[in-house]
Amino acid sequence: MVREGQDESDAFATEVCWHYYVNGMTQAEIAKFLDTTRLRVNQAIQRAKSLGMVKVRIESPFVARIELQDRLRRQLGIERVIAAPARRDAYDYHGSVGAALAAVVTERLRAKAWRKIGVSWGMTLEAGIQKLPQLANPDVEIVSMLGGTMQGASFNSFSIASGFAAQLGASYSLLAAPIFLSEGVDRAIFLSQQIFADHFAKFEELDAAILTASDISSRSYLVANGLPEEFPPSAIRNAGAIGDVLGRFLDEDGRTIDHPLDRRTIGVDLDVVEKTPEKILAAAGPHKVEIIRAAARRGLIDTLITDDVTAELLVEPSEGRKTARQAAEQRAG
Repeated sequence: MVREGQDESDAFATEVCWHYYVNGMTQAEIAKFLDTTRLRVNQAIQRAKSLGMVKVRIESPFVARIELQDRLRRQLGIERVIAAPARRDAYDYHGSVGAALAAVVTERLRAKAWRKIGVSWGMTLEAGIQKLPQLANPDVEIVSMLGGTMQGASFNSFSIASGFAAQLGASYSLLAAPIFLSEGVDRAIFLSQQIFADHFAKFEELDAAILTASDISSRSYLVANGLPEEFPPSAIRNAGAIGDVLGRFLDEDGRTIDHPLDRRTIGVDLDVVEKTPEKILAAAGPHKVEIIRAAARRGLIDTLITDDVTAELLVEPSEGRKTARQAAEQRAG
């Protein structure tokens, strides 16, 4: 037995750690065995850790993904990253991310963390809805954060808001407007209607915002089908945009582009989104790497839900990014 008074010594710390890590004894059991207090046992363990006397090694196939998530979290400067495992031989950048999103939403609602949830639109969120269990949350409200389109009925903003509400047993509020106003329509006058004022007020009260992002290519439903005819994708790219969040086109630094299209967009302002307590971006695919980075730079992400293919591309050094992205795009078809 080690005498009282040796509790600050390396010998005491070594003995405590041996019983704790090797013999599997609790701190209370060690304190009784060594005739000391539990506080001194705890202090000895912490001291051993600080001196590097204790080294923990975890052997698991899941460690690599955890390390990837943590590295990406630090690189993007956000709070949390979830990189769902993707099927690489038949790559689908919606399914696994949607499943992970459903798990996070379920977790937060069961913790009673959210009462008012803003939602974007898109196939990733539709995939998330399909993975949600049937819940009952009558005190929760789902709020659509942007206008919609006449096409893409299963994943436009109207269907996404009502779909989340149906699965979660919640109420919902729709922003019953087009995503882009027609040329010549005054946005301020249009939004001065009381129905829109009431809806926009809800954006200031959100507990969480569930977002997606996309690039400027035919893979983006908004770009392929939702842009006004007078604004082809090339015009948006020429203005410096690399993609959009909530129909707001951003440059690589996350700044909203100065373009007439932005002044015709009906939806929440990104400055308001930045103030939302929890911002979850669900997005994956090699084509979304740069817009994910831009969204993080803008402060639109607290939690990123993506897949491991995209996470690997996001953490790559810039000089190797192009080749790796090309390989991933080939896998995606």
